Formats: sequence, C-alpha cells, structure tokens
Amino acid sequence: MEGEFNNFMMVWFSVLVSLSYCYGVAKLVPVGIPRLFFIFPIVILFFLLPLKLSTIHLGGGTAFFITWLGSFKLLLFSFGKGPLALDPSMSLGKFLAIACLPIEIRQNPSPNLHPNGENREIPPSKPLKRPEKIQLGIKNPSLPNPNQNGKIKENPPQKSGSKSPLLVYAMKGLLLAVLVHALGYKEHFHQKVILALNCLLIYILLEILLSTVAFTVRVLLGLEIEPHFNDPLLSTSLQDFWGKRWNLMVSRVLRPTVYEPIISFSELFIGREWAPLPAVMGTFLVSGLMHELIFYYMGRVRPTWEVTWFFFLHGLCLAVEIVLKKKLVLVFPGRWRLPWMIPTVLTLGFLMETCYWLFFPQFLRCNADVRIIQEYADFGAFLKSISQKFASLVR
Repeated sequence: MEGEFNNFMMVWFSVLVSLSYCYGVAKLVPVGIPRLFFIFPIVILFFLLPLKLSTIHLGGGTAFFITWLGSFKLLLFSFGKGPLALDPSMSLGKFLAIACLPIEIRQNPSPNLHPNGENREIPPSKPLKRPEKIQLGIKNPSLPNPNQNGKIKENPPQKSGSKSPLLVYAMKGLLLAVLVHALGYKEHFHQKVILALNCLLIYILLEILLSTVAFTVRVLLGLEIEPHFNDPLLSTSLQDFWGKRWNLMVSRVLRPTVYEPIISFSELFIGREWAPLPAVMGTFLVSGLMHELIFYYMGRVRPTWEVTWFFFLHGLCLAVEIVLKKKLVLVFPGRWRLPWMIPTVLTLGFLMETCYWLFFPQFLRCNADVRIIQEYADFGAFLKSISQKFASLVR
C-alpha cells in the first residue's frame, strides 16, 4: 500500500504540472488547432498515467478524474469551450480544481452562500416530491433537444432536500460499512443478491467520492458546485435516469464533446427533428468505451466488450423511447398519464436486469468486489503502521 501511495502522489504531481502547462499555453496560443497541437500530448499522458496505479480506489478514481473528465475538458478547452474556458481571467488554482476534479461551478450561485455550502439567509428548499402521475410526452426531455428557436434548451436538475452535510456523510459511510461487511459473507447469498449489493456499493462509492470532492472544493474555494446525483432511484424513464439524475458531471462533459457535434452533423442529413437519435447512440457508445477503459485500468483484464454493449443497448432503448414519446404525443394529444410508480419500477427493473446481464460480469471478472474489501483492510493496516511509527517518534 505504501508503494501505491507513492505512485499516487507522483501521478498527481504530474497531473498538476501538466495542467499548469496547459494554463500557460492558453495565455500564449489562440484557440483552435494551434492550441490543440500543444495540449494533445497532455491528453495522451492522461491516458497513460493510470497505468502506474493498481488499486480500485486510487487507480479507478484517477482514471475517472483525469483520463475521462480531465481529458475531455482539455479537448473542449482547446477550442475555447467547456468549463475551463468560461472565465478568461480564471486563476491557476481554480483552473487546476476544475480541470482535474469532477466538478462544475454553478454559473448563477445563490446569494449569501456560506463557505461551507450552507445558505444562511435563504431557507432550504423543500425535498423533491415524487410526481403523482407521469406524462408520456417529451416536452422537456432529459437530454437536450432543440426548441423552436434552434437553441439547446436544458432543464437544470432539481435539488433534493437539504440536510446537514456531516449527517449525510455519516449515513453514507455507515451504509458503505454495512455493504462491505455484508459482501464479506457473499458465499451465503444468492447470486442476484450479491449483484444487487454490488450495484448499491458502486452507487454509494460514487456518491461519497464525488460529494466529498465537491464539499472540499466548496469549503476551500467558497464555490457553489453543480450536483452530481439527483435521486436516481426516482427515475421515471431512461431519459430521466441518464439525463437528469445519474452521474450528471459525465452528462455535462459528454454533451458538448460528443452529443452536440453529432447532432449538428446529423442535422445536415436527417433534419433537426431526428438528429438527436444518432447523437444519443454516439454518446452512449463513447461512454461505453470509456467505461471499458476504466475497467481495464482497475483490473488489467482484457475487455470482453460487454460493458460497451450495455451502454449501446441503453442508447438504443433511449432512442426508441424518444421516438415512442413523439408518436404518443400525436396519438394522445391530451397527454395520457401513468401513475409514477409504474414507469419507475419498469425503469429500475430494466436497469438492474441489464446490469446483471452485461455490466457486472466485467466488474466481477477483475475481482473488484473482493479487491475493494481487501483495499479497506490494507488501508487500515497502513494507517495503523503510520500511527505506530508516529507514536514511537513521540516517545
């Protein structure tokens, strides 16, 4: 574990130096191909650095932060787009935080925001309520669709009810401990139960990792950060899940890098109405390939492309969902409604079954479930060793 930590520090030192170089390049080189020429070597480096790490937590997290999100942000930055190009006078510290961390700064922050992220003068918003009925129209789809003016119209996710950050983290940490302990006895559980526990484990790990990063940035820099999740268990459709509720930082990065370029190109051939369909498919295909790469970083296991097929299938089903909703609007002009529970159960059931079928086999093939538990044990032993050394020095 000590060697892994040393490699981790060297990797992130290289990341910070590389991003500082990109910050300097932006001051001297104009946007477009010239800037891309100087920044692209850093993008390649970001794809190689995770190979220096071998653990699930450090290696997988680093790959997600820099290989996927960081590289895509730099590609956008080369052409004067994305979160790194919003403020030309951005400081180096702010540039580094946005480039290498899974955060996006809220452009219209709430007034009177306290540095710890709590609003002292404005009462907290009410918790998100479950809709009584779900409309089958696509007046406000989760993925961006062109409106009548030809512009992209987005719906910002609603914020769920506000609780004390420390209480939320404590609850998530307790749930994580329970899950890890339960998976230690997985030989007593049915395979379906084990896969469900792993699904919940991935969600909790992502929640803790992303919310901890966001909370740290909020406290240190006093910035209001866009949310990463929005109650994904209340999803009423695949559009709702992937576009408005699950891992929203990825959606914000994929939208300008993949979705919008494909939709602009597709409009030339199939028109604006149907251009979102190939854009959705292309976006999910890129997401699948990036997940395959992250799985390879974590386990060094040859990909079987099941994960890519998982995202391709979801992209295809989401495209079909878009078409069906458009047709239903014509057939049922009064917007036929369903109770919220029906589409929610169907959506979550489809997600779980396809995860069992295509996503988790690769997760289990690299022994991620076993290694996660072992890494917690190794980390505890490492901390114990450090504390013993410190105690001996004090004596």
